[in-house]
Amino acid sequence: MNLKRRQVLTYAAGFASTVPFAAFAQDTPSVRVLKDPNCGCCQVWIDILRQEGFRITEERSFGTQLVRHKLDNGIPEEMMSCHTGEIDGYMIEGHVPVADIRRLLEEQPSAVGLAVPGMPYGSPGMGPEDRREAYDVFLILKDGSTEVFKSYEAA
Repeated sequence: MNLKRRQVLTYAAGFASTVPFAAFAQDTPSVRVLKDPNCGCCQVWIDILRQEGFRITEERSFGTQLVRHKLDNGIPEEMMSCHTGEIDGYMIEGHVPVADIRRLLEEQPSAVGLAVPGMPYGSPGMGPEDRREAYDVFLILKDGSTEVFKSYEAA
């Protein structure tokens, strides 16, 4: 194959222009979210993550099927909420703030993931933050125990 100088330069320029985008795509966190398709607060949480640059794939899941997925992946019953996310090997249960997800990914503790049990008012997707109730984000350890990862005071 005999390439002319112009063809080589064209190919090189085309390749070089895609490298920054490929690097960006690899750095963009991807979250798989299992949720009931009729849940509005789950969708708001997903929208918040998208606005913060996360790539989201949504999967429909209902009732016992969703609960079984949570239990099978190390989320204790008392830590459960309405939706479950998976990112870089970690489980994200409920309305966990973006800052805490980013901290988890940065610190990479040996853990199952994070959880905000229940649906506390004012957590992401659950109403205005300036009227939030106090709640904790828990780190779920591999033995099933939990510890407070971050506490949020009432507004």
